Amino acid sequence: MSTPGRAVLVEGPRRHRLIETPTPVPGPEEALVRVHAAGLCGSDRELYEGTRAEGYVRYPIVPGHEWSGTVEAVGRDVERSLVGRRTVGEGFRNCRSCARCRAGETSLCSAGYAETGFTLPGAFADHLVLPARLLHPLPEDADPDAAALLEPAAVAAAAVLTAAPRAGERIAVVGAGTLGLLALHLLAAGDPAELMAVDPRPRAGERARKAGAHHIRRPAPDPGGHDPGGYDLVVETAGAPGSADAACRLARRGGRVVLTGIPAPGARGVDPVLLATAQLTVSGIFGAPSAAWRHAVRAFAEGALRPGELITHRLPLTAFAEAVELVGGGDPDAGKVLLVP
Repeated sequence: MSTPGRAVLVEGPRRHRLIETPTPVPGPEEALVRVHAAGLCGSDRELYEGTRAEGYVRYPIVPGHEWSGTVEAVGRDVERSLVGRRTVGEGFRNCRSCARCRAGETSLCSAGYAETGFTLPGAFADHLVLPARLLHPLPEDADPDAAALLEPAAVAAAAVLTAAPRAGERIAVVGAGTLGLLALHLLAAGDPAELMAVDPRPRAGERARKAGAHHIRRPAPDPGGHDPGGYDLVVETAGAPGSADAACRLARRGGRVVLTGIPAPGARGVDPVLLATAQLTVSGIFGAPSAAWRHAVRAFAEGALRPGELITHRLPLTAFAEAVELVGGGDPDAGKVLLVP
């Protein structure tokens, strides 16, 4: 008989409990991971509060899509050498057979949305089972706490790969939360002439400087006016009501803008006249394809990504509600929050 484990089960909006679960058994092509740590983000708070968009959550659910752990067992048709390896893993369950997957754009899989921690059991638990093909093994000496942030780092990597920054460019990052800080790490490694962060919070500005920003700017006071930035590239990570529009107004004519923040309904749109007359190239990012995961894991292994700097709280599974309140709760000292089984 297997030893029971624990998991946080969210039964519906603002209803959760800690449950005992049997240790899962990996099926064919699957791996069983013992979770070391799992991070929380704004999406987890939306899941708990019931504000996540319809179709992007399935209750009851064990949340947890940002995680690190160790492979404890593997199923049939999986390399036995994975057992004992520290690892992280992709959340999107891509089909591998649609046109987008076959083109390598796995985050655009047309088979329908399915993601660990939102529609499938996640990592706020002692164990997690997922397809072994989604694992990204880590170096033996990898910091497992820091590695739990490689999911948002992969999203930041997707934004940077899409943006294709060039040495000597002027670059701005709108938002200095987790995504913005990780994007700053990656962008700073590319030798920009200027790397500027936009955020109204003094503590966030301090973290942005540590992440590589040359200087910090508060958002423009006039949300409809032009912010004369003239930046070659602007990466938006804030997901605030007006941050997509603000990012486009920071870009030079002919510049590039990459949007990664997901705003709540009712956000202000981008002026189509500005897009046309300034001839901006605007791209959107949702999740991360496998190539971005590989890029983030490699940058982490080489020290270009330092996600451990963002962690401020480590809490047990029993403190799930407290952890949710810390995420987006306005505490200036709260950075990245981890749940540790």
